[in-house]
Formats: sequence, C-alpha cells, structure tokens
Amino acid sequence: MADKVVKFGGSSLADASQFRKVAAIIKSDEKRKYVVPSAPGKRFSEDIKVTDMLYKCCELAGSGIDFSEDLAKIRDRYNGIISELGMDMSLDQEFQTIEAELKKRPAKDFAASRGEYLNGKVLANYLGYNFVDAADVIIFDTKGALLLDETVKAVRSRLKGLDNAVIPGFYGRTTEGVIKTFSRGGSDVTGSIIANAVRAEIYENWTDVSGFLVADPRIVQDPDVIEVITYRELRELAYMGASVLHEDAIFPVRSAGIPINIRNTNRPEDAGTMIVSNDHDFSRESLGHTITGIAGKKGFSTINIEKAMMNNEIGFGMKVLKVLYDNGLSFEHMPSGIDTMSITLDTAKLEPVRDKVLADIRREVKPDHLEIEDGIAILAVVGRRMKNTRGTVARVFAAMAHARINVKLIDQGSSELNVIIGVSEHDLPEAIRRIYDMFINSEK
Repeated sequence: MADKVVKFGGSSLADASQFRKVAAIIKSDEKRKYVVPSAPGKRFSEDIKVTDMLYKCCELAGSGIDFSEDLAKIRDRYNGIISELGMDMSLDQEFQTIEAELKKRPAKDFAASRGEYLNGKVLANYLGYNFVDAADVIIFDTKGALLLDETVKAVRSRLKGLDNAVIPGFYGRTTEGVIKTFSRGGSDVTGSIIANAVRAEIYENWTDVSGFLVADPRIVQDPDVIEVITYRELRELAYMGASVLHEDAIFPVRSAGIPINIRNTNRPEDAGTMIVSNDHDFSRESLGHTITGIAGKKGFSTINIEKAMMNNEIGFGMKVLKVLYDNGLSFEHMPSGIDTMSITLDTAKLEPVRDKVLADIRREVKPDHLEIEDGIAILAVVGRRMKNTRGTVARVFAAMAHARINVKLIDQGSSELNVIIGVSEHDLPEAIRRIYDMFINSEK
C-alpha cells in the first residue's frame, strides 16, 4: 500500500482551530503518513505571518538592537496554540537556542526556518507522530542548490523503520551544516521531495483554496475549478503568474510520475485539482472544457521593426537577437512577417537600456521604421485539448472582436498547447472575461 505525503500551508496551521482541522484530515486516511507543515500564517487580514516576525528579529539582531520583545510575541503565538490544544509541551529550550544563535550569528535563513521547525515540533506532538528535522535530510550544496539525489537517499535512510513522520518544510542544510531555505513558499518543494523519496501514491498540497482556478477570481466572478491539469499546462499558466504552487515543486514529483492534488483545508470534501503527467493518468479527463485555464500579465513592451525585403536578408534576426544579448535582455515572444518583426520584452528590464537598444538595432540592421510600444499585457489561453479541437484560435479572436479589443500580437507554439495574445494593459481584464465566457460559460 503506497503512502501519501501531505503538505499544509501557513493558513492551514495559523491557529489551534486550524490544527484541529489538519489533524482530522490526516487521521481520516491511514495512508497520510508523512506530513510537511509550513510556519503559522495569518489568522486575519491584519495579522503578521510568523516567518515575517522572525525576519524582523533577525534584522534587529543584525543591527545590534534588542529583539527579545519581538521574539516573545512569537513564543506567545506558539504557546497560545499549545495551550488551546491542551498539550503538555514546552518550547522554552528551542526559543533559548534561537535567541542565542541570533545574537551570535543573525543569519536570515536560520531565522526564517525556525517558523517551520517550531510548527513541526508542535504538530508532531499533537499528532503523536515522529519529528524529523529537515536539516537532517534536505541537503544543499555550498552555493545553495538542492542536491536532490543526496537528499532522497538521506530521507529514505532517516524514515526507514518509522511508521510516520512530520518533516518541516522550507529549509534544509548545506553540506557544511549551515541552515538554508528555499525561496518563499518553499514548503511546497519539501513536500514534493519527500513524496519522491517515499515513492508516494500521491502528494496532497493542502491550502486555503479548493484547487487551481480557470481564471483569476479578482477578474472573473466565481471561476470554475480545474479538475485535472497536466504539468505542462501548469507551467504555462504559472509563468503568467497564475499559481497556488511553488514552481520548483513540480520537478521532483513529475520525474517520479507522482500526481499532485491541490486541496482546501477548510473544505476537505472538495476534490480540488489533480496535477498529472498526462491526460491518461486520470479517468475524469474527459469532463474538462476545450481550454484548461486563462492567465495574463501586465508590464511588457514591444519593439516593432520594419524593413523592406527583411526576409531575404541573411542573419537579420540573428543581428537583432545579438543586440538583446549584448544588452542583457531576454525576450518573451517574437512573431514576425515578411517585412516586420515584433519583439516583446519585460518593460522594467528594458527601461535602463531602452535608448541604447534602439541605437544598436538601427546600427546593426538599418530598419525602415523602428519604435517601442509600452503598456502591453500578455494573455495565455492554455489547454491540452486545443490541439484536437477545430476553431479554437478563431473563437479567441471572435471573443476579442465582440469586445472591440485590438489584438497587438499572437503567438502559438508548435505543441499547440497554448495561444498567446498581446493586448493593451487596460483591455486585459475584459479580454480574460470574454475568453472565459466563450470557452467556459458557453460550454456548460
């Protein structure tokens, strides 16, 4: 019987009542043997996350300022959870160690990691599970890169013979024994690594939403939850900023063929979103729409180049790309015609070298016309079924035409997994709503 790895985010473990929900979820399925907790998150909108409180302690310590009062607030937060749960345990020794370490060596990674470490201690005690310090099993090299093979071996060795375990998320140690953290949201990555190591049946990632949504709920009212999404689709949407999962959490489970299930701690009855390697991994695949998701991002500029007979000029594109390379720029998209080329870039990265880039392009390719258009938004329509569905792109354009939205660029990859369109930033919300209506509401 394969086991499940379950990761709970900060909102899922923000207070004692959330701890009770988490414990009920874990105990309801005997396969849920390995638990990865985050640090306590916000209990209400004005609250402060424990990780941010720890960062402040570190900052004060680094400036030689007394941080005992701030550390006491963190201690009170944990003690409140322990007391409300009626537990007989003390974290006094742990807090003494944290205080001493911050006074001696105020390292940000160490400080930030203690939120997960302490929460792991509390949750393990509450569940009656074994506690395994992530510093013993998650291994980084001296430059901070994860050593996956070494980590998997360490996890398997440490968990051998244990019926269950709580392994704190977000941190590990370098080969020199220094505490190192992932980037924010890195508990997702820890859960993925543990799932790989124990050859889990599934990796359940419990958070405060009932799965991955077809579109941003701030733009589309009550968007549908995506039932099944492939890793490739997820990557396309996550690149446009639509994600409830740390992007580095994908590889360890994808390489092992382990699906991820995004679930809602506050609505455990909801099936959530299943993230799989391909369509055939899940029987409900046929229930989906033509498209899987829509996501958009603002803050782009387009360099428009025109030159007669451009297509006959050998090395034209290479010269333009070399200008970008020499100025340290990467491009997002580069659709072209016979006599035209458009290059879409991140505006913030372009801004410091804008004039130089234009001057260099003029010198290298001598265009008939050259301009930069700012205020561009990029929108991705993603779906594995688009490839075998006729008229998908026509429907996207029809949605834009009905809304009188001017499409400034279009780009479709050879995989036909997604269609990229560029619109003015002020048109982005309406474009997303219109495409949602065209593909989701009309197909219900």
